[in-house]
Amino acid sequence: MIESDLSSISDIDQYHDTDLNLSSTSSNNSSRQNSIYRHNHCNNQKPLNVSNSHIVNDKDQYESKLLPETLDISLPNHSMKNINEISIDIGGSLAKLVYFTKDPINLNGVRLNFYKIETEKIEEFIQFLKNIILTHYNNSDQSPVIIATGGGSHKYYTKLSNELNCKIQREDEMQCLIIGLDFFIRSIKNEVFYYDDLNNKYIDIDKSDDQINDISSTSIYPYLLVNIGSGVSMIKVTGPNEGNFERVGGSSLGGGTLWGLLSILTDSNSFDEMLEMASTGNNENVDLLVGDIYGRAYNKIGLKPNHIASSMGKVFKDVIDSTNEEGKPLTREERLNKFDQGDIARSLLYAVSYNIGQIAYLQAQRFNLKKIYFAGSYIRNHNQTIRTLSYAINFWSQGDKKAYFLNHEGYLGAMGAFLMRRNEEEDLSTNNILHDTTTPSN
Repeated sequence: MIESDLSSISDIDQYHDTDLNLSSTSSNNSSRQNSIYRHNHCNNQKPLNVSNSHIVNDKDQYESKLLPETLDISLPNHSMKNINEISIDIGGSLAKLVYFTKDPINLNGVRLNFYKIETEKIEEFIQFLKNIILTHYNNSDQSPVIIATGGGSHKYYTKLSNELNCKIQREDEMQCLIIGLDFFIRSIKNEVFYYDDLNNKYIDIDKSDDQINDISSTSIYPYLLVNIGSGVSMIKVTGPNEGNFERVGGSSLGGGTLWGLLSILTDSNSFDEMLEMASTGNNENVDLLVGDIYGRAYNKIGLKPNHIASSMGKVFKDVIDSTNEEGKPLTREERLNKFDQGDIARSLLYAVSYNIGQIAYLQAQRFNLKKIYFAGSYIRNHNQTIRTLSYAINFWSQGDKKAYFLNHEGYLGAMGAFLMRRNEEEDLSTNNILHDTTTPSN
């Protein structure tokens, strides 16, 4: 886990030489080929030179001398030559973008840049795209292509095509998620981590250079991907090839549920404010605990006194038994003011996260999967969310399964789309698409 990205939670087939800068860091054909990332999840894959790739977590490595909200990934041995694809993933809540820029430190290499904004601000998102195209993609012989995924790639297709005046190539959402996760797992050091509850710390899953991009390795399979955005999708992945994945379940109770409830019950105006509010709250003031019912632990079934028996379970009794200064039942506003907003935020964060964790465990148990990767904009590298999901998986599986997380957890779809090649056979004027199959997306 990258410290600088989580400063608030410190307590716990073929490739083409013309496309790639194959540097002298590779001493022979074997090492040279191993530096080229390729996946087999689709036919139109785009290779990347991932030799010495790394997350840029030093502020001095940025021109602004400030760390961005999402850290860049440096590909120091990949050339910017003939780069003309940009990828976007427009979901129900957030629009995400992945694009290349020249590396200001390693001048022969490039960086993967990441950007996100609320989907409701689509005009601002499109203007940002225009600026990126003008600044970084204006020197190619070919016009840039926007490779798009997510529900918004369909909803805003005409708008994007007209305002950006370039080809929009839509790709399957689930496929992009799997490709993006595959890239992050196999190619980027210190991208994946897990939470060690016993020692209250995060542990990076480091990789040796030999492990990076070992396409023959099947050690990462099988696994369950739990992608949490507005809703939840759960995808079983059994191998590295096209068709080796299946959406096995999901839930409508996801990030959108938490955001919606807290936007009504608290004064917060953004999800980040909600998470900050939750970090200051005490859910025991509103949740009904095992200790509240039994007066102690229920050791026979492994329940501690502070285990939640009913989320928000204390609220009803406290409200019904209360009157205002005039001896009348509390008004709606008085009811809300009776409880600390941080307590409510923390309780609902736990409720949604535990629910997702339990469903994820049941799906993993159903298919005998030991590894569960949690991703999506809901997580945001937030301490309580990560700990809650980790605890849920460990508790229900009795340590038999493990929850894993990623530093770029919100960009799997956009990254997967970025790794698709532009479809050269389609003409801009036709406005055709490569894939137009809508994938169930909660």
